[in-house]
Amino acid sequence: MRDPRVAEIAAARPWADLISADEIEVYRRAGYQTSYGLGTRPALLVVDVEYNFTGLRGQEHLESIAMYRNSCGSMAWDSIPSIARLLERARQAGMPVAFTHGFEGPDTVRAPRRGTQIVDELAPRPGELVIEKEAASAFFGTRLAANLVKWGVDTVIHTGCVTSGCVRASVVDGAAYGFKNAIVEECVFDRAVTPHLLNLFDMDAKYGDVMSLESVEMYLELLRHAEADVAAEK
Repeated sequence: MRDPRVAEIAAARPWADLISADEIEVYRRAGYQTSYGLGTRPALLVVDVEYNFTGLRGQEHLESIAMYRNSCGSMAWDSIPSIARLLERARQAGMPVAFTHGFEGPDTVRAPRRGTQIVDELAPRPGELVIEKEAASAFFGTRLAANLVKWGVDTVIHTGCVTSGCVRASVVDGAAYGFKNAIVEECVFDRAVTPHLLNLFDMDAKYGDVMSLESVEMYLELLRHAEADVAAEK
């Protein structure tokens, strides 16, 4: 699905100050940095937004790491309201929603919050798919792909963490399975800005479209209107 109204407000290139114009031109001439487009049957994927990767709200980053060593600190908590906003929009639209989190092990932090627990602000609801995973990708060794196919999904909207790890691995595998990928800029995060931006750049070049939250919301609104038009014609 390609609509000029979505393209007009697509994410500003957040990596513009990090990747040189010459390097971007190399990618462009090689055929990268083009829009992959989205389908008409999206699902929302929320990757690993658990206390292991967020720590507790309000903690300074190094303080948070002392408690949860993989914590992304304030970068996580800055993104969570945007993920919650998109999650609510997906639920209102009746979209399939899937969550992942890690397996609990002997070294998992259990207090004050269990490390593998998805944060309260994004708590899954009954009937939503929740997957425990051991590898980086949400697809590897899980039932995610089978469920997406069963639901008739053609597009995965990626949110969560970390951009350079589990999000990227899930985007790469999503593309390998033939799904269209949207990576929502405000809804993914990492423990450091540079790997976050570099991986947004590379995913946008090769595996999907990095989009602003606003542009994804417009995409969902266009789908809603299209479905209403089809229903009215019946």
